[in-house]
Amino acid sequence: MKKILVVEDEVAIREFEVINLRRVGYETVEAGTGEEALAIYEEHGDIDIALLDISMPGMDGLTLCKELRKRSPSLGIIMLTARTQEMDKIHGLMLGADDYITKPFSPTELLARVDSLYRRVDMGKAVAAKESSDEIRLGDFVLNIRRRTLSKKGNNIELTQVEFQIIEYFFTNPDVALDRTDILNRVWGEAYFGEEKIVDVNIRRLRIKIEDDPSHPDHLVTVWGMGYKWNTTN
Repeated sequence: MKKILVVEDEVAIREFEVINLRRVGYETVEAGTGEEALAIYEEHGDIDIALLDISMPGMDGLTLCKELRKRSPSLGIIMLTARTQEMDKIHGLMLGADDYITKPFSPTELLARVDSLYRRVDMGKAVAAKESSDEIRLGDFVLNIRRRTLSKKGNNIELTQVEFQIIEYFFTNPDVALDRTDILNRVWGEAYFGEEKIVDVNIRRLRIKIEDDPSHPDHLVTVWGMGYKWNTTN
């Protein structure tokens, strides 16, 4: 059963989310606070996706996102916010969220975003279960397709499912300029509801993890007017 943790302090909104998710076959567990959500996550251990409201009393959704990401790089995380400020969305993505939805949202958008993220999470589990031990080596980096891991000079770099898919796309196309639309369609799917800037935020997050100097990247470089490429010349 596909299991989702729904974290929302407003009961009516939480019930709306739960009803629609259960209607299409998701199993849900609910929490009204960040503290309660952490306890539930550690108790269950088999949760695939977490829907986190940003604005909650006590531990807010951003802090909860950070704590959940520490516990699992593979957990799918979607932030829910009523705020329109761009920094709220970017902050959530930089802390490890995979996607965001701005309130109010329709059942169609909610289910489309959740289904899309679940497919990525499920694909990651399926690939990890294969017997293949395929690796791609580019300079100091080794991408292990079966284990869904990336290492640099033998040191493991923790990646979310989205980050891994982005890196895999670059590693299978080294020194090829990939535009934002290509990356968006490959990782988030052609039916994605959101905006292309989610690609840029994830690239920023990846540079922090892989580059010696993220502000002057050697590997994940910008191709001005187009997008990005993985540079193997350094």
